[in-house]
Amino acid sequence: MFKLFRLLKPYRISVAAIITLMLLQSLAQLYLPTLLSDIVDVGVLKGDVAYILRFGAYMLLVAMGAMVCVIIASYLLARTATGFGRDLRRKLFSHVESFSLHEFDKLGTSSLITRTTNDIAQVQQVIVMMRMFIGAPTMLIGGVIMATYKDAHLAIVLISVIPILVLAIVGIMLKGLPLFKVLQVKIDGINLVLREHLTGIRVIRAFNRSGHEKQKFEKANLDYTQTAIKVNTIMATMMPVMMLVFNLGVVVILWYGGIRIDQNQMQIGDLMAFIQYAMQIMFSMFMMTMIFMMIPRASASGVRINEVLAITSTIHNTEKAISLPSNHAAIEFENVTFSYPGAEQPAIRNVSFRAEPGEVTAIIGGTGSGKTTLINLLLRFYDINTGSIHVDGHPLHTLQLESLRQHIGYVPQKAALFSGTVADNIRFGRETATDEEIKQAAATAQAADFIAELKDGYESQLAQGGTNLSGGQKQRLAIARALARKPDIYVFDDSFSALDFKTDAKLRAALKVETEQATKIIVAQRVSTIMDANRIIVLEDGCIAGIGTHEELMSTCDVYQEIVASQLSEEEIA
Repeated sequence: MFKLFRLLKPYRISVAAIITLMLLQSLAQLYLPTLLSDIVDVGVLKGDVAYILRFGAYMLLVAMGAMVCVIIASYLLARTATGFGRDLRRKLFSHVESFSLHEFDKLGTSSLITRTTNDIAQVQQVIVMMRMFIGAPTMLIGGVIMATYKDAHLAIVLISVIPILVLAIVGIMLKGLPLFKVLQVKIDGINLVLREHLTGIRVIRAFNRSGHEKQKFEKANLDYTQTAIKVNTIMATMMPVMMLVFNLGVVVILWYGGIRIDQNQMQIGDLMAFIQYAMQIMFSMFMMTMIFMMIPRASASGVRINEVLAITSTIHNTEKAISLPSNHAAIEFENVTFSYPGAEQPAIRNVSFRAEPGEVTAIIGGTGSGKTTLINLLLRFYDINTGSIHVDGHPLHTLQLESLRQHIGYVPQKAALFSGTVADNIRFGRETATDEEIKQAAATAQAADFIAELKDGYESQLAQGGTNLSGGQKQRLAIARALARKPDIYVFDDSFSALDFKTDAKLRAALKVETEQATKIIVAQRVSTIMDANRIIVLEDGCIAGIGTHEELMSTCDVYQEIVASQLSEEEIA
């Protein structure tokens, strides 16, 4: 956790000011009982009203000075804590942005959300407690010194209580720390169930599985609750134990102090001051208790945040990475083999093909044959195990990631839209795209008609994930987004599956004109979508079963013939 506090470096002036102000406030608090002692022992006993008023004014000024110090320190502390939280969230978000899909799969989306929100909030809370970190030890040490100064014999009673309280705090803290770590994992579990429920609500309702999902949530919620009860029970025992020990100490102090006053070895004012110092010491112990209650949970959260920051993405730019020239780039796979992390069998094996500029290269095959895997490797979401991939003659790993992806217009299998306007989603492909270019991309993607029917046209607001659009409309907007980018390479990963045959045909005709010079890779399930491709790659169980045009494959590839026969009638095949 303490490694994270390096982010406080930009706030070192504020931190120094907070420390100074809190030290001044603590010194003022320690000085007040001494003034009170003088008022009682001199002013009250001698009936000197002027003395009482003068020292009373001193007490008021000291108290007001302490109050001003606390107000200013609290303001600076609030700014420092919120700035620290902001910087830490930014650092964590930027670091996660560099992860490959392997790291995302390893950590899990729900856990990353928890670490970015709840865990950072726990660490940020420790910064908020900085005032106590400074004030509590100062008050404790200063109180012991001042109490000893007032009466060394009576101070022995007070000092003997402190080790008992410290041992109680440390024991409870050691028992609570493991539970705090478990507690954060339980929150991950709740977030996982909740996220699955919210994203899959349509399927859950369609299959009448709401009861089952409620049981899953209740189980995760109960699991968290039981752990939280254990933690709170442990922490709840701390305060009564401290109060019992302290009150017994106060009783002993009053008893022994009364004896010393009776023997003229101590004055009443000194005993009052002594009790005030005892109260300050107890208050500082309470503050330290709160600190020790926060530290274990923040420590567990800090470990979880550092786990994320310590992960280095397996996919990154090399020192000599180059930019991909802006031209019409050919793509070549040479004996590429790849296995997903933890998989027993390779997803693709010894795949070799070449996609030329100005041509359409189609990929078809059964479910799980490796079609989307090829696209993930081309976009370098994963790195290959063996073989090589070249773009424009350059090995993929020698290209800058930003440059590579800048030259690719990618339309994913599942259209992903973002909250904002229709125009914003199309412009997502290229921020500098003009309104005319956006409209042209929408027209080519056969999206212009339904956009015109929306209430505000291109300024119509989309819900998160585009849930207020149909599947076909979302796919067309995703295609328009790729077209607005004007890339050298187009990748369509089963991007026409939600379109009717008429729209599909019109879209392919428009794309042929719009993307004439670009390299085009189309992953498809429907044969009708790729029959006119210059090159069709047939995959089966991760291997290439055939490469050629539609006519060539119909005479040479059994797998392709089976796919065609399952989708087209004899008249269409002929």
